Amino acid sequence: MEEQVKAALENVRPNLQADGGDVEFVSVNEDGIVSVRLTGKCGHCPMSHMTLKMGIESYLKKEIPQVKEVVRVE
Repeated sequence: MEEQVKAALENVRPNLQADGGDVEFVSVNEDGIVSVRLTGKCGHCPMSHMTLKMGIESYLKKEIPQVKEVVRVE
């Protein structure tokens, strides 16, 4: 599943980079919890929680049904 998540993140990365941010894969566990790090402008944007949940998480869940949640780590 790790390779699937990494590939899916490559599809959302251009949208984040267009706004000066980025996403970095950290890990995925056997329960389907994906950990990512938001960097650049996304790292401290007040809308980053919405980007994480409504953007990244919803896309990953749609592409990879085994993904249950995406969480942010520092």
